[in-house]
Amino acid sequence: MKKIIIIGAGPAGLTAANELLKDGSKEFEVTILEESQVIGGISQTVRYNGNRMDIGGHRFFSKSDEIMDWWNELMPLQGTASYDDKVLGREKPLSSGGPNPEKDDRVMLVRDRVSRIYYRKHFFDYPVKMSASTIKNMGFAATVAAGFSYIKSVMFKKPEDSLENFYINRFGKKLYSMFFEGYTEKLWGRHPREISADWGSQRVKGLSIRAVLKDMFSKAFGGKKKNKEVETSLIEQFWYPKYGPGQLWELAAERAAERGAVILKGYNVKNLVCKDGKITSVVCETENGTETVNGDIFISSMPVKDLVCGMVGDEPSREIYDIAAGLPYRDFVTVGLLVNKLNLKNETKIKTLGNIVPDCWIYVQETNVKLGRIQIFNNWSPYMVKDPENTVWIGLEYFCAEGDDFWNMSDRECIRFAIDELEKMGVINSADVLDSHREKIKKAYPAYFDTYSQMDELIKFLDTYDNLYCVGRNGQHRYNNMDHSMLTAIRAAEAIKEGNTDKHNIWNVNTEKEYHESKSNN
Repeated sequence: MKKIIIIGAGPAGLTAANELLKDGSKEFEVTILEESQVIGGISQTVRYNGNRMDIGGHRFFSKSDEIMDWWNELMPLQGTASYDDKVLGREKPLSSGGPNPEKDDRVMLVRDRVSRIYYRKHFFDYPVKMSASTIKNMGFAATVAAGFSYIKSVMFKKPEDSLENFYINRFGKKLYSMFFEGYTEKLWGRHPREISADWGSQRVKGLSIRAVLKDMFSKAFGGKKKNKEVETSLIEQFWYPKYGPGQLWELAAERAAERGAVILKGYNVKNLVCKDGKITSVVCETENGTETVNGDIFISSMPVKDLVCGMVGDEPSREIYDIAAGLPYRDFVTVGLLVNKLNLKNETKIKTLGNIVPDCWIYVQETNVKLGRIQIFNNWSPYMVKDPENTVWIGLEYFCAEGDDFWNMSDRECIRFAIDELEKMGVINSADVLDSHREKIKKAYPAYFDTYSQMDELIKFLDTYDNLYCVGRNGQHRYNNMDHSMLTAIRAAEAIKEGNTDKHNIWNVNTEKEYHESKSNN
């Protein structure tokens, strides 16, 4: 029996464990080492005083049927209306014989995707659409300038050697400066001209003015017919676990344990012992001291930086070590606020409990505040909020660097800072705040600058270890969505079962253009 050590109990690690053990094979002994006491990584759900927070916001949608089936098998799609849909008379596609969200907890909800940009105290569609409301909010002169700017970008393409040029080629300089430049700098702490275009190609997934117009025309002339080429950023509905993403990953952990996996929490991998081109063991810090865990095969979703810099025995060369040590990350802080009401008016035609704005996310483009996004948990799922009819539970998302002034604020200071920013924006009154909570997440976003340009060299080095498989967002230093992280784990499990040490299919997830542009049946 081969002993497999999986580092990390996030989506990638838990998917790998379940894939290895799903057929009842006794070929593998699987142990998952999780640094924290929480399942799900950044896809966890935080419980606080009867309310739940989604760290970062997670839409369950994939162009891969394989992933959609994986989720649906674990948490079936709703068969009757959810609480808010029932109260408001909203219709959703339901699954015949599916569970009742009012009675059953193990259920996926169908949710409407509403994400808008908040800029100069006006709402703009995300992605930006040349609609009457956009023209009104931008002003006629700015709209004309944006149109000519886009035409220029079509005629004179810039070399895509930076994220700035990537955006300008797709939206024109005017719209880029209004809706991408400031927000991107908030997110990464760097100007877009300093960031690799790779981030755009992996996250924006073909989104452009052309894609927006194509989608608009297909809806206008094609009714509700499904457009298989619709981009991820343009989807109108998605699935969502009744109690947030952490619920699904807690269920995945339970299933892995039922299948024989051992999940050890509080095991912080500090070193990987290497000998003769293989990993032989990992050294962990635990509450009881240091513990060495031996294994035959290792699946890592820990940050590449920590993985390589923690190698001992056959240590990496100085050049490889420096590339890994220089990989950048952005850290993440969410402030949860429970409020009586928002000052934002619902001027849409979408019905909501309490007539709050219908957005799941609000992207904050204002450059005079640090705030990046606002989540409204009531709209993700009414079951995330203790009293969804009379209170609004929001998450304020901040991007920062571990150890900087914002990160080092006390909970009280950070919460006061967040409330002051929302008041400044006119979103809330501080007197309406009923409760608050802060969460800090290290290395939430692998970044695309500094030594990232040498990532291919690092991949070649990592692939020299036949028994090491790197999966997930941090495991590959790639800003993957949850479905992509899962696919890397599925491909790793397939390779291990086949005795295949070629990692090409694992690293290749979320890199091929056609993956983004059409739904895959793989």
